[in-house]
Amino acid sequence: MTHTHRATADHGTPDDGPRGFRERAGRYALLPLRVFLGVTFIYAGLDKLTDSAFMSATGTGSIGEMMTAVRDSAAVPALVDLALKNPEGFGYAIAVGELAVGIGTLVGLLARLAALGGALISLSLWLTVSWQTDPYYYGNDLAYLMAWLPLVLAGASLFSLDALIAARRRTP
Repeated sequence: MTHTHRATADHGTPDDGPRGFRERAGRYALLPLRVFLGVTFIYAGLDKLTDSAFMSATGTGSIGEMMTAVRDSAAVPALVDLALKNPEGFGYAIAVGELAVGIGTLVGLLARLAALGGALISLSLWLTVSWQTDPYYYGNDLAYLMAWLPLVLAGASLFSLDALIAARRRTP
């Protein structure tokens, strides 16, 4: 008697064929983006928090100097004016925001909200700091904004605290 084993897409065996591979790939497609954005934003936040020159209102490399330099070329100068009212506070807000967004994205906790925060940070930086970049595609903030949008829409369904919490809610 011969026993034939037909693999399912969940097992990820070569018997799946092209359709099974595409389905598995589709489930994992956003994972590299999540890891990249999460690690990058954690690094950016920590880099700012540990740079005393950046967290100053004045001086070389300070948030205040950077905001003053981009004020006249920003798409929304009012955002820069707001930051210039308290450059240190703005610097800490951006750094802590980047850190929170990065951690939330990396571990997949409130992933859509974290991605929305990342998109808003990227949008604000694009409209202020990198707006004058010419041609526009040399600036990275617009690319980061676009990278956040799939995570805003899809969240983190794999390897995430959101998925773990959802699974526990479904289990009686």
